[in-house]
Amino acid sequence: MPPSDFTSVPVVDIAPLLGDDPAAHRAVADALGRAASEVGFVYVTGCMPPDGVFERLLDVTRAFFALPTEAKMGTYIGDSTNHRGYVPEGEEVFAGGTPDKKEAFDFVPEVALPPGMAPHPFSGPNRWPDVPGFEAALSAYYAHVWSVARALFRGFALALGEAPDAFDRYLTAPPSQLRLLHYPADAGAEDRPGIGAHTDYECFTLLRSTTPGLEVLNGAGQWVDAPPVEGAFVVNIGDMLETWTNGRFVATTHRVRKVTSERYSFPLFCSLDYWTGVEPLPQFVAAGDVVRPPVVAGEHIWAQTIQTFTYLRDRLAAGDLALPGGSHALGTFGRVEAEVAAG
Repeated sequence: MPPSDFTSVPVVDIAPLLGDDPAAHRAVADALGRAASEVGFVYVTGCMPPDGVFERLLDVTRAFFALPTEAKMGTYIGDSTNHRGYVPEGEEVFAGGTPDKKEAFDFVPEVALPPGMAPHPFSGPNRWPDVPGFEAALSAYYAHVWSVARALFRGFALALGEAPDAFDRYLTAPPSQLRLLHYPADAGAEDRPGIGAHTDYECFTLLRSTTPGLEVLNGAGQWVDAPPVEGAFVVNIGDMLETWTNGRFVATTHRVRKVTSERYSFPLFCSLDYWTGVEPLPQFVAAGDVVRPPVVAGEHIWAQTIQTFTYLRDRLAAGDLALPGGSHALGTFGRVEAEVAAG
């Protein structure tokens, strides 16, 4: 199902998911399901962190990105063994082929792999910059936003027609990545993308940002603003939920418009255990439907990452690593402007 010609992003209060009323859980799940199928984006309220948690994250993020380039490059992601650390401007290139006007720091908590789970490209330790309170601030914010993600996993499970704990077995040690994103101020910026049009590779993303800039592509080929809303996270559907629902839930294409003011953004990409197999659920496949091909969750993320990051593309070209079998090209999920215009 393609995204509708929506002109705004709906708002859903998910506080009832944190309570004990099954009827209230179902009502929230139904609202999430409608948003996921009609828009692919939703603001969620009733789940913000305690006072000070986000503010401390923002403080250490500003301190980190204010460091000299040489200091930031001390944690350069291309020197890591598990794709964590500092991402300089120009390192990422999305399907449109234009380097992004941003810098980032990528973080995943260090969680021991459970018995029987094989190591993978995202497993291993973090490296920390010399910024007082950096690790503590990231860890505190992550702990809260991941608790929100777990509630959303329960809501989406109900929306899929599954038991509320259906995702639990796939969430033992997921490489769900928190990104700290910095868009430098540019007084002469033109109204053009600062992050190219793309979908997110995981199940869904939980986002909080400081200023507008996010745009969402509707079914009519129009870019719709999704600015920050006080007391809300932005949630968008990713490739995994699009696959599980055989396209019923929409991994809606989105981008960040290049803006003149400095912008900080904090997406948590909510993924599954690396080796989780994902394929359309029977309730989303009718006779005659084209069935989406199955994917391995982590291998899909890894393949898309390899094709996006310059240091990994260089290693791929040199023969030092290979794409997982059955990998999708960039831009396979969601819809680009040309496809929407073509109907």
